[in-house]
Amino acid sequence: MASDSPALVEPASARRLLHLIVPALIVGVASALVLLGISLLAEELQDVLWETLPDALSLGRYSSLWMIIMLTATGLAVGLAVRTVHGHAGPDPATTGLVDAPLPPDVIPGLLAVTVLALAGGVSLGPENPITAANIALAFWLGRRAAPRTPATLWIAFASAGTIGALFGTPVAAALILSELLATGRGEPGALWDRLFGPLAAGTAGALTMTLLAHPSFDLSLPPYPGPHWGDLLSSVVITSAGALLGLAAVYAFPRAHRAFRTLRHPVLMLTCGGLLLGLLGALGGHLTLFKGLDEVKQLSADPGGWSAGQFAVMAVVKTAALVIAATCGFRGGRIFPAVFAGVALGMCAHALVGAVPLALAVPCGVLGVLLAITRQGWLSLFTAAVLVGDATVLPLLCVASLPGWLLVTGRPQMQLHEDGTPLR
Repeated sequence: MASDSPALVEPASARRLLHLIVPALIVGVASALVLLGISLLAEELQDVLWETLPDALSLGRYSSLWMIIMLTATGLAVGLAVRTVHGHAGPDPATTGLVDAPLPPDVIPGLLAVTVLALAGGVSLGPENPITAANIALAFWLGRRAAPRTPATLWIAFASAGTIGALFGTPVAAALILSELLATGRGEPGALWDRLFGPLAAGTAGALTMTLLAHPSFDLSLPPYPGPHWGDLLSSVVITSAGALLGLAAVYAFPRAHRAFRTLRHPVLMLTCGGLLLGLLGALGGHLTLFKGLDEVKQLSADPGGWSAGQFAVMAVVKTAALVIAATCGFRGGRIFPAVFAGVALGMCAHALVGAVPLALAVPCGVLGVLLAITRQGWLSLFTAAVLVGDATVLPLLCVASLPGWLLVTGRPQMQLHEDGTPLR
């Protein structure tokens, strides 16, 4: 978004800010409902694909054979859909970010259809990117007709804030992310909050709508943090740095994987091969490495002693590889939730290796490092890591650990490509 838009930079009056509340609330609620509807539809289809269908065929629900078959079939189905739907389900997902310019509204049905297929089929991507793109497109299209003089950046901010607020169940996430997008460095007193006023209202509406209807929770119910010690300072830095390096490995593999899939030229072939590779990775890492990862991390945290350090390491690496493959072969989806799973598995690996490292510290530090590398958004990474444990005593250590983690990732390529296939910086 342009940071010098008149609607977001000019001094704001209380009257003008009040006029933002109603459209912001409407867009926020609508954004949450779109997310909720797509998520519920994907969950229903997931039950059919991973429970009803394998049971009817007398195959194991998460057997290696069924994972390979289902992920390959999902790739084929998404490839055919991308090939045939109007607008080809939007641009190459490797070239898109979380918040982009509005897509044409007639592209959105195809984009949402392939998103549902990918989420239900077990692809290691989350819903955030395509749902945010859909909500931005719809808010922009409808908003410009209802209030044609309203700047486009305002509708983009409302829709992205509403979606992000709904995804995380709190408007704080939306405010933190948009503070990075809207910051201008002009230094006017209150300018940032003036610019955040409408988006924060939209984020609040989206978060409350999702909380009241679906009751989402990021709390992993980990054992309470016993309190900081000198050794925890070193542990937090090491684990966060390891997570950042794992994420950077994915970032550097991203354009190479993208080029490899583009040599196949046809989207059906690219997505079918990608699905096959995801199925093989699922067979290697286990069924918990499938899907977006949010429900799966709760299964890990419910039984942290149920796997060895080696198994946690394999899951972290497999999930990271699956994220790279899914995001480069053409599946539409977001990267935050799979990255969270990789970070949680890495943190649990560290705890399994060194039992003296508290689980409530190791897990958020692993998540912090991976998210810093993959999203390149400091506030989002720090907020997500802190929310997973829900313990304020961990926050100072996370802030310290974020510093070397950020030094590792800043200035490096991003996990997003230009149209010519070169990575953004």
